[in-house]
Amino acid sequence: MSFVPDSIFIHLLVLAGTFLIIYKAAGFLVDGAVGIAYKLNVPKIVIGVVLVGFGTTAPEFTVSVLSAIRGFPEIALGNAVGSVIVDDTLALGLGIIAAPVAIRVQRRSLRLFGLFLIGIDVLAFLLSLNGIISRWEGLLLLGILAAYLGYVVHTENRKRKVAPSVNEELAEHIKVGCIGLQALRFLIGLAGVILASELLIDSAVFVAKYFGASEAVIGLTLVAIGTSIPEIVTCVVAGRRGHGDLALGDIVGADILNVLWIIGAASVANPIQVERRVIFFAFPWMLGVVLLMLSLARWRYSLQRWKGFVLAVVYLLYITISIIRFYVP
Repeated sequence: MSFVPDSIFIHLLVLAGTFLIIYKAAGFLVDGAVGIAYKLNVPKIVIGVVLVGFGTTAPEFTVSVLSAIRGFPEIALGNAVGSVIVDDTLALGLGIIAAPVAIRVQRRSLRLFGLFLIGIDVLAFLLSLNGIISRWEGLLLLGILAAYLGYVVHTENRKRKVAPSVNEELAEHIKVGCIGLQALRFLIGLAGVILASELLIDSAVFVAKYFGASEAVIGLTLVAIGTSIPEIVTCVVAGRRGHGDLALGDIVGADILNVLWIIGAASVANPIQVERRVIFFAFPWMLGVVLLMLSLARWRYSLQRWKGFVLAVVYLLYITISIIRFYVP
């Protein structure tokens, strides 16, 4: 039951407000998680791959799983697929544009994780072709995620000697405070993401019905860009500070989590049923932008500013086509 008055203007304001709350809350969640790990001397690779990666996709996860539990699994799938599209075009594009110099791409990592990303995107598309992603198929995606995380942590730890303490350069990015304060930050962030996600789902469903669009379409557009704000900000900040390689890594990692973690967990909570017209619109777009992003990164293994503009323009094209196809009578 919604606690927001049935007014389209109010619901649009609520959507805008929840996006801001989710952004702030996700920041607290990531800061707290990294702070706890640092205090407990957890290896840096685990912090980067597991805690930060899961932290920046926490809004997508929370919105998607709560949507599925409350009987709107279409929002869950739309949010996950739409977030991949937002991340690979708008977020990474802005990060490249903000970078003072061209971003150098690591060939080995691009080949390894790029092929894996394409593979799981194709798999998710194939699983959805019958109009439903079942609980067993969700468990399959989660199983692949567990194997992926295990491989990443094992490989990175084997490549470098594990130091007795976390890399000191990480200390510059840790918020001040004891482990208790770090835990408080994490809990505040988690609570904020969950509460804001509840309001976001109510308003997203109302807006979908008001404009005559399906919940999946709202997930692909409004909800996706709102829950992708942490990735957008991360890419822009990393680019401006000359750490564009981190921006690219964050995007590829977020893409993998969106497909395996979010679609997998949401379909386990409630099997996802989606209209065929949405499936054959959303997944080809997702596969297209992933292939475009990887192709631009592979071209001379460098991301120049013009490539960022190409990605940003592709997102504007996607949104324009979405509005014309699903919102305009």
